[in-house]
Amino acid sequence: MNKLLMHPAAKPVIFLLCLLPFARLAYGAFAGGLGANPAEFLIRATGDWTLRFICIVLAVTPLRVMAKANALARFRRMLGLFAYFYVVLHLLCYSWFDMGFEWADIAKDIAKRPFILVGFSAFVLLTPLAATSFNRAIKAMGARRWQMLHRLVYLIAGLGLLHFFWMRAGKNDFAEVFVYAAVIAVLLGWRVWNYASKRRPKPSAGVRGGRGNSSEKSLRSSTG
Repeated sequence: MNKLLMHPAAKPVIFLLCLLPFARLAYGAFAGGLGANPAEFLIRATGDWTLRFICIVLAVTPLRVMAKANALARFRRMLGLFAYFYVVLHLLCYSWFDMGFEWADIAKDIAKRPFILVGFSAFVLLTPLAATSFNRAIKAMGARRWQMLHRLVYLIAGLGLLHFFWMRAGKNDFAEVFVYAAVIAVLLGWRVWNYASKRRPKPSAGVRGGRGNSSEKSLRSSTG
């Protein structure tokens, strides 16, 4: 798998695959194939794809470790930037179709409606992650600070899920919410388990050997 992922064509192929949802939405908008309410369809679809890409980004490390495919790491930056690309589209669709780019009304709407405030907060937190996803930013910040900043993706995933939950609560439709919640719970749960397993002290071979020798001696003395 590593050899396939390291192929020069791998990145362009992944890039085009990530653009497919946008191409489908753009074609549907121009061809009139987005249903009776295309504005609502675009707002929801771009939001869905943002959450999906966040899940994909979170899945990179578990898949890399379990499949021993270290080459997966080279796609994480691009996938994260696509998550930001789709959240920007989501915000633009809301600002345009719902609010008509009336910035004062947008500010009032964000402050008034909790689910929009939560979604906007996720966008704000995702912005510095996108802005520092380049090698120069890593060198300038230092690897430790950069890693601490990019751990915000866990909080962003939770905020995105809460935004999605509140949005679906109006129609009492939680089926997809539970799916995303399960996926995010598994991905974050794996990280907790992996961190705990690394922190767990491992008994050294010398200690095990020493204990074995002492038990053998006591056994011989008791039988002798």
